[in-house]
Amino acid sequence: MSQAHELMRSHRIRHLPVLEAGKLVGIVSDRDLHLIETLQDSDPDEVTVDEAMTEDVYVVGPDDPVDAVADQMAARKYGCAIVANQCGVVEGIFTTIDAMHLLADVLRRATA
Repeated sequence: MSQAHELMRSHRIRHLPVLEAGKLVGIVSDRDLHLIETLQDSDPDEVTVDEAMTEDVYVVGPDDPVDAVADQMAARKYGCAIVANQCGVVEGIFTTIDAMHLLADVLRRATA
């Protein structure tokens, strides 16, 4: 787990998809890792990512409408959606930060 957290810190990312043999099996957030790091008697060097991850991952396709994705993220209070192609290969992560950038862009265009 400590390696995953270091990777996330060094790349300044908050969500990390967890793959097993190339297949998406979960997601871990910096918040998940921080919670485990603060637990008494918990050693981040011994706890594995699969113990910290969330298995219920919100997955969308690259062509899914952004408004529908944002609606579901808001309704479910998800911080991100994993973007995977039809073969299940992870292509990226759409985050609330991405949604805010998009919203700001739309608002700028509307007022221009």
